[in-house]
Amino acid sequence: MKYYIIAGEASGDLHGSNLMKALYKEDTNADIRFWGGDLMKSVGGTLVKHYKERAFMGFVEVLMNLSKVLGFIKFCKKDIAKFKPDVLIFIDNSGFNLRIAKWAKQQGFRTNYYISPQVWASRASRVEDIKRDIDVLFVILPFEKDFYKKYNYNVEFVGHPLIDAIADRKQVNGRVFRKEYGLSNLPIIALLPGSRKQEITKMLSVMLSLVDDFTDYEFVIAGAPSQEKSFYDTIIGDRKVSFINNKTYDLLSVSSAALVASGTATLETALFKVPQVVCYKGSAISYQIAKRIITLKFISLVNLIMDKEVVKELIQNDFNTKNLKIELTKILDSNYREKLFLEYYELEKKLGGKGASENVAKQVVANLKSEV
Repeated sequence: MKYYIIAGEASGDLHGSNLMKALYKEDTNADIRFWGGDLMKSVGGTLVKHYKERAFMGFVEVLMNLSKVLGFIKFCKKDIAKFKPDVLIFIDNSGFNLRIAKWAKQQGFRTNYYISPQVWASRASRVEDIKRDIDVLFVILPFEKDFYKKYNYNVEFVGHPLIDAIADRKQVNGRVFRKEYGLSNLPIIALLPGSRKQEITKMLSVMLSLVDDFTDYEFVIAGAPSQEKSFYDTIIGDRKVSFINNKTYDLLSVSSAALVASGTATLETALFKVPQVVCYKGSAISYQIAKRIITLKFISLVNLIMDKEVVKELIQNDFNTKNLKIELTKILDSNYREKLFLEYYELEKKLGGKGASENVAKQVVANLKSEV
C-alpha cells in the first residue's frame, strides 16, 4: 500500500516517526512518502519537504509569508497527484493540512487525520469541514470524543502518543548525563522556550532574567532541533546558563523544575513529573486576534485535560520577570510539589495506556484491506 503523510513541527515529526514504524510492522510492503523531519527520515520512506522550511508562527507571521505558504500547498497537491497514495494521513498542522484535505477529498483520495485540529479551542465551525473532508479522525485527548459527538461525528480515541514516546525511550543516567554536557551538581531548572524563532525570542529573554535570582540552581536551555546554537547565543549573551540541543526528554528526566512555552511541551513536562510554569507571549496583533477567537479557559494541555488549573499559566503581559520569579519560587517548594505530583499521576491515567501509534496503524491498514 502507498501512504502519504503530512506532519509539521518537531512534535509532528516525533509522532509521525512512531506511526511510520507501526505502519511498517502492519504492512511490510508499505511505500511511504512524507512531509516531516529528521525522525521520520530515520525510519525510512521518502522525505518530500522538511518542516523547517515552513515554520511560521501566528497570524501575522503567516500573512507575511503567504506566498511561500501558497507555494507549498500547490507543490503538495502536485506531488500527491503524481504519487497516487492509497491513503493520506494528516498529522496535526491544521492550517496547512485542512486545505490539502479539502482538495484531496474532492480528488477521491482516502483521508485520515491523526491528532485532531484544535477546533475545540477556536472556530468550532471547522468541524463541518472536517466531517466533509476526513474519512477517519483519530483523536488523542480524552475530551475530544465527547466534543465531536455533539456534532454527530464519531471519532476514534487511540490514546496519547507521548505515553509511548516517553515510555520507550532509553533511560538516562543522571550522573553520566551531567558529566557528558558539563553540568554541575546543582539541581536543574530546564528552560523550554519553544521551537520557532519568533517564540524563542519572546520567551527566552524573560526566562533568563531569573538566572541571578536562583544561584542555587543551574539553568539549562533545551535547544530545538530546528534552530542553530548561534541563534540562541544572540539572546543568551553573557548570562551563565547551559545549553543542550535536541535532548529535551533527557534534560527533563533530570530536572527539578521547568519554565515551558505553551504547547505540547507542557504535557511532556507533566509526564516526566516535573513541576512547571507555563509561559506564552505572542506578537501584540496575533495575541489580540487569538484572544477573540479562542474560547478556552486554559492554554496548557495539562489544565485542559484536567479541566482545572493544575499548573500556573503566565500569558502575554502577565509573563514578566516579577510574576515568573514568584511562580518559580512556588514550584520549588516541597509542599507544592507533593500535591502537584498527585495531579500529574491523575493526568496520566486520563490519557490512557500505551499503543497510540499501533492503534492508528492497525486501523488504517485494516480499513485499506477491507476496501480491496
